[in-house]
Amino acid sequence: MSEINQLPISRNPVRLPRRDLHQMLKLVRLTYALSRHTGYLQLVLPQLPEVARFDPGHAGLMMGYDFHLTEDGPRLIEVNTNAGGGYLAWLADTQLSQLDPDRLSKRLAERVFESFLGEWSDFSASARPLRRVAIVDEAPEEQPLFMEMSAFSQWLAGMGVDAEVVPPEQLRTDASGVFSNGARIDLIYNRHCDFFLETPQMAALRDAYLNRTICLSPNPHVYGLLADKRRMIIWSDEAMLRELGLKDAERNLLLDLVPKSRLLADCDLEEIWQQRKKLVFKPVSRFGSRGVLMGKSISRHRFLEQDPATTLVQKLVSPALTLGDGETFKTDLRLFVYRNRPLGIGARLYQGQVTNMRTAGGGFAPIELS
Repeated sequence: MSEINQLPISRNPVRLPRRDLHQMLKLVRLTYALSRHTGYLQLVLPQLPEVARFDPGHAGLMMGYDFHLTEDGPRLIEVNTNAGGGYLAWLADTQLSQLDPDRLSKRLAERVFESFLGEWSDFSASARPLRRVAIVDEAPEEQPLFMEMSAFSQWLAGMGVDAEVVPPEQLRTDASGVFSNGARIDLIYNRHCDFFLETPQMAALRDAYLNRTICLSPNPHVYGLLADKRRMIIWSDEAMLRELGLKDAERNLLLDLVPKSRLLADCDLEEIWQQRKKLVFKPVSRFGSRGVLMGKSISRHRFLEQDPATTLVQKLVSPALTLGDGETFKTDLRLFVYRNRPLGIGARLYQGQVTNMRTAGGGFAPIELS
């Protein structure tokens, strides 16, 4: 238990109705199917930069779908291609589980390791085994989840795959591939938030990715199809969904679970200002809660400063509340998936406007299905 005490793990359980979990899983499967839908691709790909239009032929490791629970069921808040917290969610879950933790660990390890092998197989199309993985992030030792990335590295080593956590500047590339400390990397588990590989630090990796000398997962293509916040505009637009030919049940699932989302450029500014207390404003090019502004507290000056072309206007869905340790915590749910298959689920408890791992009594929490 000493390990858990040093990590952002909460002992306060979060109740998740099974019917809500089933709805969340249905949404994951539907959005994944959409990402392979010809009409959807024709609609989305022209909006993406060149690097994201390139299809590497494989999916994205440890995708995360974030939800808030409401009285009417779950609501999707955003999709992440570099979702962290899977290891912490498992540690939190073992606190409540009636199963042997070693058995849980084996089951989770099998699921996650199969996703790494699946990525490598789809990329390499060869019988050569996956030998070396680099987990890449910006200044990884300064990241809140560095301990988790280190645990991932150790776990992969235990599965027979050499692994290390490195910043992109440590990587060296040439025409034959990507190297770290002189050793060639087969697969990069990408935790970096430069989703379209636009910064100078990611330029060499971008070239290697486009030249198919490295398996980069997750990658710009899967980010553009599923995690770019502008995709939620399509998922919450009934007319667009009808044009795509979705069945009534599929269309209704998206319209129920995805809050109405629009670009500010497509809205009447005065009308949006009048409705602001029921809205949230999100920069489409940033991740998590960075740059998010709550309409109920935004000033007129700050509102007018927003770039209409890069600001998503979304119906506000407040997080559910969890009581524990005499405190009230806001609650998010994160469903970890590979392609359209669940790997696990985590709950995050916090206080304040944004999700954080510093709230006393908060952090990743165990889940009770009901």
